[in-house]
Amino acid sequence: MFLAFIGRKVLYLCRITGEVLLLLWGTLRSCRELPRNTPSVLTQMAIIGYETLPVASVMAFFVGMVLALQTGVELSKYGTQDIIGSIVGLSMVRELGPVMTSFLVAGRAGSAMAAELGVMTVYEEIDALKTMEIDPVRYLVMPRLIAALICVPILTIYADVVGIAGGAIISHLHPRLFISYATYTDSLRMALKFKEVTVGLTKSFVFGGIIATICCYVGFKTSGGARGIGIATTRAVVLSFMLILVADYFLTRLLM
Repeated sequence: MFLAFIGRKVLYLCRITGEVLLLLWGTLRSCRELPRNTPSVLTQMAIIGYETLPVASVMAFFVGMVLALQTGVELSKYGTQDIIGSIVGLSMVRELGPVMTSFLVAGRAGSAMAAELGVMTVYEEIDALKTMEIDPVRYLVMPRLIAALICVPILTIYADVVGIAGGAIISHLHPRLFISYATYTDSLRMALKFKEVTVGLTKSFVFGGIIATICCYVGFKTSGGARGIGIATTRAVVLSFMLILVADYFLTRLLM
């Protein structure tokens, strides 16, 4: 019984993985129709990118401040607080910026994707599109994927800059640190190389693809009315979080 249970779970996981990859492949193939869907892409970019900026600003600013405060106070015990700029910069650019921004996009825009497509699936609007010979993947998924691939890296760069600025402010104003902006910038410049920026952008690009693909897939598989839509929305966000963390580990190993 136990082996049968494990076998069913493995087969289910393989089936889900195959369906997600087929959806991704179909979406990439439909990108040749991108000029016809430019307005939809711009609309999704506004939802994913522009409307996320205020929340991303607050998140990144306080994450940078907390990071500088915690590391700076500890480093001040050994008289090495001058390197706070490098620590904050590397942490934001390589890890915290891409991951936290992707979590934010998944929780805000990804849940909206899953809910919207879930409603369309439950109320048979997807079937109506197929009846009118409109490809749902091209019409619904492709604009969201392209928008996520563009906006998540841009949001990550923005979050990195805001977080580093937050770290600089708290490092200069905190009485136990009181590091000049010049010292903070010099430390940041010495540690932050082009490779670190590339690593962060690569991660954010992959995370954006994960968010759009998973949330659209879960939306297409929604069933069970209003309760099913709520369950699907939660499942989409949780799966996105988990896959972002898994991908983050493997990308870190690959890009180190």
